[in-house]
Amino acid sequence: MPKRQALWTLTRIAEHLGVPTHRVRYIVNSRGIVPVDRAGIARVFDDSSIQFISSILNEQDRTGGKA
Repeated sequence: MPKRQALWTLTRIAEHLGVPTHRVRYIVNSRGIVPVDRAGIARVFDDSSIQFISSILNEQDRTGGKA
């Protein structure tokens, strides 16, 4: 049986990455990152989305928000 992948809400992603939720929400909305599913009204994302969001946050922090 294949292992089930964890799904992440915006709030959980923000907590995991140690940033405010609004930063994650902005990246998701501005970059057009598509959720893998919905849980009620919450958008949920997979591990690859978290890696992408994390890389954008790191670039923004490195360049002073100009990424």
